[in-house]
Amino acid sequence: DGQFDDARLAITLAKTAAQAGALLVNSCPVEGLLYTDGKVSGLRCLDAFAGTGALGLEAASRGASEVVLVENDPHLVKGLIALKTRLKADAVTVERGDGVSALQRRQSLDVVFLDPPFAEGGNEALFSAALHAARQALKSDGMIYLEAPRAWSEDELAQLGLQLHRQRNAGVVAFHLLRLLPAQCGSAR
Repeated sequence: DGQFDDARLAITLAKTAAQAGALLVNSCPVEGLLYTDGKVSGLRCLDAFAGTGALGLEAASRGASEVVLVENDPHLVKGLIALKTRLKADAVTVERGDGVSALQRRQSLDVVFLDPPFAEGGNEALFSAALHAARQALKSDGMIYLEAPRAWSEDELAQLGLQLHRQRNAGVVAFHLLRLLPAQCGSAR
């Protein structure tokens, strides 16, 4: 897909993800978020738990003006930097660090990608912290794309100042498109 249309990229991403313990899904569409006439020109995006970088790299390939990939694992960071260089992805910046902390230092993002590591017991505290930090980093009309081991209820999201735009499942993964609650839009930076 996009300007990085390269089967070798897809295979490399899949291998790296599998080696890191990821569940591989053949297709998981992001509907209504990335595409306006096939472009996301001008959007500022942050992939807070980049892993293989698939979400952020796709946004860059579709024309996002700024994509920050944040990853804590030094081996994955090294791979992301090599991939960025190979793809000549000038709009992409790779940072080693904690995704929640990176979000806390940002503001006025158009899109935040959250795919925190799934853990035994669900890793609820990390998901809540990441959603809270993402909400604070968003522009008032921004969106959060969340992948989680379960579907988050509208009540849970409302407690975090978020509303569900769309939710679907792909195997054992629930993916969500989230927006700020209208009352929260004024409090977003």
